[in-house]
Amino acid sequence: MDPNEIEAKAQAFREQYAKIKTEIAKAVVGHEEIVDGVLTGIFTGGNCLLEGVPGLGKTHLIRTLSTVLDLDFARIQFTPDLMPADIIGTTIVVEHEGGGRDFQFRHGPIFAQLILADEINRATPKTQSAMLEAMQEHRVTAGGETRDLPQPFCVLATQNPIEQEGTYPLPEAQLDRFMFKLLVHYSSRADLAEIVDRTTGKETPAPEKVMSADEISGWRELVRQVVIAPHVKDYAIRLTLATHPKGEFAPEITNRYVAFGASPRAAQALVLAGKFRALLSGRWNVGFEDVRAVALPALRHRVLLNFEGEADGVDPDAIVAAILEATKETIKGEALQRT
Repeated sequence: MDPNEIEAKAQAFREQYAKIKTEIAKAVVGHEEIVDGVLTGIFTGGNCLLEGVPGLGKTHLIRTLSTVLDLDFARIQFTPDLMPADIIGTTIVVEHEGGGRDFQFRHGPIFAQLILADEINRATPKTQSAMLEAMQEHRVTAGGETRDLPQPFCVLATQNPIEQEGTYPLPEAQLDRFMFKLLVHYSSRADLAEIVDRTTGKETPAPEKVMSADEISGWRELVRQVVIAPHVKDYAIRLTLATHPKGEFAPEITNRYVAFGASPRAAQALVLAGKFRALLSGRWNVGFEDVRAVALPALRHRVLLNFEGEADGVDPDAIVAAILEATKETIKGEALQRT
């Protein structure tokens, strides 16, 4: 592709992205880091897990996204009695006017483009497993047939970190299918004042559509074309390997507190999210700073603590921070040796 054409497309994407943020801000106050994280998932083909107490606007944000991006939206409220067929769909017997009968598949809510899996940890492991194929392969198997899901497809799930009664921890295989885990915190004083004004006044600003599903698919292709140099890609790989206890690149904190580290999906998430950040920053190549900036949401849910880590109350974020520091110093040392 011609460099001028590339820059023109990149500039067009940045302008569209700014419009998206403007429209979202009409309905969602603050939480800019969360908005950027969710949009990173949508424009790179990844799923996101949003963790926060009730009432912080997680559901409202996702609904707003479906409006601004013009995506088919479906909300699945996860409860202990939810069954896999309630998500995927089921085969039913249909009677015809002439008296005949046949079997037809009735699609479940998973057949949408933007899925809100609300309080996903309240369903049983059997029901949670119904999401695995959809989240990774964008298709589902039911009644012996495999059906493709509409594109672009993205799962945005929420969970409450406080009320644990009646919840089921997400299986490691499912956690790994989330590109990012985003922590939604309380609003600031100024943001809360703005929320109160908007929700108790006469008028509430309504966000408008900015782009279509086909445009999103096109921008996803553009993100993947961003260049990443071998040494930057190796940095993302080292960060992933540094989460593996007793591994070549593991710092002491990993060896002491981590039971299992990140899978290759973590390296994929670091590279793709790094490409997206570089594109937004006006660059056509990924830098170390891009990978570092996305390391926390990409790794925090993939670092599984051992018994000592659980007993000492270690925060996975602290482990990722230590890994970033240790890996950064390793790369600096190697660079000095080469010179």
